[in-house]
Amino acid sequence: MRLNLIIPIAVIVLLGLLGSVYVVREGQTGLVLNLGRVARTDIGPGLHFKIPLIESARVFDRRFYAAEFSPERYLTSERKDVSVDFVAIGLISDVADFYRATGGQMDLASERLAPIIKDSLRNEINRRTLQQLVSGDRSEIIAKQLEGINEAASTLGMRVIDIRLKQIDLPTDSDVIAQVYDRMRAERRQVASRLRAEGEEQARIIRAQADRERTVLVAEAERDAQKLRGEGDAEATRIYGEAAQRDPAFYAFQRSLEAYRASFADGNGVIVLERDDPFLQYMRSDR
Repeated sequence: MRLNLIIPIAVIVLLGLLGSVYVVREGQTGLVLNLGRVARTDIGPGLHFKIPLIESARVFDRRFYAAEFSPERYLTSERKDVSVDFVAIGLISDVADFYRATGGQMDLASERLAPIIKDSLRNEINRRTLQQLVSGDRSEIIAKQLEGINEAASTLGMRVIDIRLKQIDLPTDSDVIAQVYDRMRAERRQVASRLRAEGEEQARIIRAQADRERTVLVAEAERDAQKLRGEGDAEATRIYGEAAQRDPAFYAFQRSLEAYRASFADGNGVIVLERDDPFLQYMRSDR
């Protein structure tokens, strides 16, 4: 009889003991609820006890976590539409506030944190041009809004450490892409026109230099040719003079042959002369 009583009592005690013990691991924090109300918070790592059936324990991760959000569309200061994809890195700063605001659900916390971050980013992006947003310092955009974001996120028991802008795109259903492409084409045309103008200028310089060098070379060649022709004529005159002095009759005969050759070179020449013309003296049979 006693054994039958001891076993149920032992089971009840064991279950009560197990129900009164909970473990908080490293990187976690604990929260104890007494009949649904927050009784103790910020319980550190270790083995802890609670009142069975009356108290319940919840354990939450205190490490950094990354919350990804769907891309949001904003307008720049130029009224151009952009799509910004970002991720928030944060942690639980107050376990009690976090539980009261979200019931301990991290997904619900991210859902409520999203509009806070998106509205803050909208204020900053609306003040910037598209070029400043794409090519500027993105960390500067976040730094100016991080304090206001954390002030609003404190009501959720959250603290945002950083926000990373993953990607900034131009929506495909807006006119911005066409405007960007038109501007890129205009810039490329300007560069091409400038390069063509520079090329034409260089071509004109090269052609002018080549024409100047050609003129100089032709003039120098003509000068040398005239000099050589003059020297050749002078040498020929000297030779002819010496030949005439040595044998005047042979010289006259040679000159007449050269005249005949020049006169009848094409084979169709006709010369009308008097019979006794001196030009024909070496063609008479009595010579």
